[in-house]
Amino acid sequence: MSIWVEIAEKIKQIYPSKDFLPLHEPTFLGNEIPYVNECIETGWVSSVGKYVNKFEDSLADYAGVKRAVAVVNGTAALHIALKTVGIQPNDEILIPSLTFIATGNAVSYCGATPHFVDVSKTTLGIDPKKLKDYLNEISILKNNVCINKFTGKVIRAIVPMHTFGHSVDLDHLIEVCEQYNLILIEDAAESLGTYYKGKHTGSFGKVSAMSFNGNKIVTTGGGGAILTNDEKLADYAKHLTTTAKVPHPWKYEHDDIGYNYRMPNINAALGLAQLEKLDSFIQNKRNLVNKYIEIIENYSGIEIFIEPSFSKSNYWLQTILIDDQQHSIENALEILNQLGIMSRPAWTPLHKLAPYKNCPKSDLSVTEKLFKQIVNIPSSPYLGE
Repeated sequence: MSIWVEIAEKIKQIYPSKDFLPLHEPTFLGNEIPYVNECIETGWVSSVGKYVNKFEDSLADYAGVKRAVAVVNGTAALHIALKTVGIQPNDEILIPSLTFIATGNAVSYCGATPHFVDVSKTTLGIDPKKLKDYLNEISILKNNVCINKFTGKVIRAIVPMHTFGHSVDLDHLIEVCEQYNLILIEDAAESLGTYYKGKHTGSFGKVSAMSFNGNKIVTTGGGGAILTNDEKLADYAKHLTTTAKVPHPWKYEHDDIGYNYRMPNINAALGLAQLEKLDSFIQNKRNLVNKYIEIIENYSGIEIFIEPSFSKSNYWLQTILIDDQQHSIENALEILNQLGIMSRPAWTPLHKLAPYKNCPKSDLSVTEKLFKQIVNIPSSPYLGE
């Protein structure tokens, strides 16, 4: 019998009442129905209403930041985050290639260029030491501005992504930002509830972005948020995401090119109820990783990815690392999915995709190795009950 058949059968025993285990299914156990019903009954279902404000305040409080601005999705959040800190056309923005395409797209929306850097096997996020060595090789500081010696463009910012909910090594990354005068913008789309040395991810950057898509640990159906400790940036983000309309009782005056990005009240109502249950979701997911360790530990060449020592992770997506010299990732994915264990590989690295294949990049050997090793397996909170 294939080891993947054995593993699939053991995973099924975690929740035997289901024939098919999705990758990540939302859990609705709290006030979702009464909050959403109130929106419907009162008619406040669009981008104005009390639940938008409540969700923003609760989210900011949970993440330990001064402000949160709720928007329609995580990509919109990252787009506006980049704009608020002054990303300009032709700037180069350092991002991991091992990320969802939204990270690269948000950079492109600003007319800037993604510049791909490698990740660490310890965190699955940007490797600060490798980044520092790379910047020392390819950049110079002129008037305290980081310039790419080979393209002549300004390297303006870095966007680390907390992969599958695991924090990057933020202290060392911040040191690199300070040395090269780079703006830190966190892509915290997957890391709500994740802490780095006791401080919530998304609270370190000048501005950060979160996602509440249907497959995230907390969902608003579709949604995202911009986090910041800068009141002026938050006000600007809110202005841009409400079509840059100048406040007036009846006139429609707009003083900037804005975006219709605000989160609807009905989505915020769902999100607020979800946020109230977040701690229990995280505990279940942390329980689940221990169940998977028990299943996997006796198989050679297969391991469960464990949070870095400096991080307390939300374990958004449970991750298997496969030794590609011993096992075929394609075989694993085919058998697991055929047997009702929804599984997926990591995203195709962005530098291999048609829109981004000509972008500047560092050595990406760890990224390319991990792409051959990562398999995400069912991670819904109820599996850890």
